[in-house]
Amino acid sequence: MPTLTTSAAEAVAQIPDGATILIGGFGKAGQPVELIEALLEHGATDLTVVNNNAGNGDHGLAALIGAGRVKKIICSFPRQSDSHQFDAKFHAGEIELELVPQGNLAERIRAAGAGIGGFFTPTGYGTLLGEGKETRVIDGKGYVLESPIHAEYALIKADTADTIGNLTYRKTARNFGPIMATAAKHTIVQVSHVVEPGQIDPEVVVTPGIFVNVIVDLSSTATTRSTAHQPFDRNETKGSNR
Repeated sequence: MPTLTTSAAEAVAQIPDGATILIGGFGKAGQPVELIEALLEHGATDLTVVNNNAGNGDHGLAALIGAGRVKKIICSFPRQSDSHQFDAKFHAGEIELELVPQGNLAERIRAAGAGIGGFFTPTGYGTLLGEGKETRVIDGKGYVLESPIHAEYALIKADTADTIGNLTYRKTARNFGPIMATAAKHTIVQVSHVVEPGQIDPEVVVTPGIFVNVIVDLSSTATTRSTAHQPFDRNETKGSNR
């Protein structure tokens, strides 16, 4: 059973210096801002962070980078029009960047969760991104061996959780959350709604509770369970809640 709390600070309190952390989000969509802010206040440093981006503006992941807490970032799109926190740290030589094509990034995370030791992909073959990696020619086509990305922690954002950890997401805020939850030893999720078991149709569960360790309830009535989510009706048309 996952731990249920209303305190983001309590949820991240055990994250140590030097940890590798998967952080959900595609730009600002689905970024677990409250968990990141709590991590910033907690003070853990020398972190390796895996995210699609390298922060936007001055909040969330950008604030963590700007405060000098991130030693290394593994991402696909480090630079945007508002990535000035990362830009400053990178040009000052204060942060290491591992650039990974987006499809490879997703598959490396998924591979970790699936217990796959590595996979061959044509993406990056014959480029700087493939240097130093094992290569093979298979059926006349060049491939690069990519390794899985494991982490001690994952910080993700979902829409609804039941008290045993089953999760649903809201539209594009889902992004990397489901695969990150499987690839980390310890997954912490912030949610907008918490309901009792049986109030989420199992057909729409995206992340099973087995992958969730801590649920942070950020609803406005966090001390009570939601009454807006009634137990699902098995006679309803499947997919009606999607």
